[in-house]
Amino acid sequence: MSVPPLVEPAPDLSVDEVRRYSRHIIIPEVGMDGQKRLKNAKVLVIGAGGLGSPALLYLAAAGVGTLGIVDFDVVDESNLQRQVIHGQSDVGKPKAVSAKESIAEINPYVKVNLHEERLDSSNALTIFADYDLILDGTDNFATRYLVNDAAVILGKPYVWGSIFRFEGQVSVFWAEHGPHYRDLYPEPPPPGMVPSCAEGGVLGVLCASIGSVMVNEAIKLITGIGDPLIGRLLVFDALEMSWRELKVNRDPDTAPVTELIDYEAFCGVISDEAAEAVVDSTIDVRTLKEWLDARERGERDFVLVDVRERNEYEIVNIPGSVLIPKGEFLTGEAFEKLPKDKQVVLHCKVGGRSAEALAAAKGAGFADAVHVAGGVLAWVNQIEPDKPSY
Repeated sequence: MSVPPLVEPAPDLSVDEVRRYSRHIIIPEVGMDGQKRLKNAKVLVIGAGGLGSPALLYLAAAGVGTLGIVDFDVVDESNLQRQVIHGQSDVGKPKAVSAKESIAEINPYVKVNLHEERLDSSNALTIFADYDLILDGTDNFATRYLVNDAAVILGKPYVWGSIFRFEGQVSVFWAEHGPHYRDLYPEPPPPGMVPSCAEGGVLGVLCASIGSVMVNEAIKLITGIGDPLIGRLLVFDALEMSWRELKVNRDPDTAPVTELIDYEAFCGVISDEAAEAVVDSTIDVRTLKEWLDARERGERDFVLVDVRERNEYEIVNIPGSVLIPKGEFLTGEAFEKLPKDKQVVLHCKVGGRSAEALAAAKGAGFADAVHVAGGVLAWVNQIEPDKPSY
C-alpha cells in the first residue's frame, strides 16, 4: 500500500546540507524533494533505549530536521550492551540528554526537543501534537496501548518495534489507512505472562536490526516512497536468520478509540490475586537482612526463594537464597521442593514476579509466606552496593 508523502518539502537545502546528504539525493526515489521533506519532518521517538538508540542515530544521519525524545530514565551500565547512543562517560546521565549530545555529533543540523517526563494519559496528546510521526520502541504494554490510542485520536501514523531475546517485530500503524495496534493485540496479556527484556534478556545487535527497519519505514512515510508496513507485521528471527511477514487486518469488533484511559490499570502491573496476596505479607530488604542474620545465629528458620530465571540468578543473587523460577510456582512443581515446616520468603528482581509466586504459594497452603519488596535491585542498592546489578 502506497501513501502520499507525510510532510511537505522544506523551501531549500544549504550547500552544506546538499553535500552531507548527496548519497540520498542521487537516489531517484528520494532526490532533492525527498531530502527536503526529511528536513521539514518532525519525528517523536518514545524511549532512548535499545530501539530508540539506533533509530535516533539513523534518523539524525538521514537529515530529519526535528527529533523529539521522550525518556525520563538515566543511563545505566547494563544499558551499554545494546543502547549504542550512550557511552561509558554517560552512565548516570539522563538518557534524553545523552542522546541529544550524540545526535549533535552525528548531525548539527538536527533540532532536538527533550521531553524528560513519563509519558501518560495527561501529556501524550499534547506532546504528540507537535510531531508528524511517532516511533515507539518501548518495552511495556501500558505505554504501547497509550501510544496507539493517542496516535489514533490525533490521526498520526506511528512505527512500532518490539524485541525479545532473538526475535524482533516491526509494523506501521495508521488508523486512517489500515489497522492499528489494538487490531493486532486487542487485549494485553495477563500480568506476568510475558517477561520484559529486563527479565528475559535481548541480543544487543537485534536492536540495530529492528531499529534500522523502523527508520526505513519512517523515511518511506515522510517521503512517500515505497510500500510501508501498513497492514503487515515483519518478524525477524536472529537465530534462524529469517524474516517472515504476517498480514494484519482491521478487526471490525475493535472498539473506536475516543479517549485516553488509565493504561496501568488496563494492562495490570500484577494480577488481582497477587495484589491481594501481598497485603500484610511484604517485607523490605532491611528486614530480610535482619532475618538472614538471625537465621545465621540460629534464632530464626525460613527458606529464602529466588523466583527469577537461572541466568539472572547467576548474575547476582542474595546470599542464602535457593532458586525456584516463578513458572514452577504457577505449575505447582515448586511446592514439592518447599519444606512444609518452614516459613517461605520469596523475592525476584523488583517484586512483581515474587508477588505472583506468593499468590500461588498462599493458594497452596503456605499461609505465612511473604515476599520482599524491591527484590534483588533493592538489596543491591541498600545492602550490598558492591554487587553487580542488571
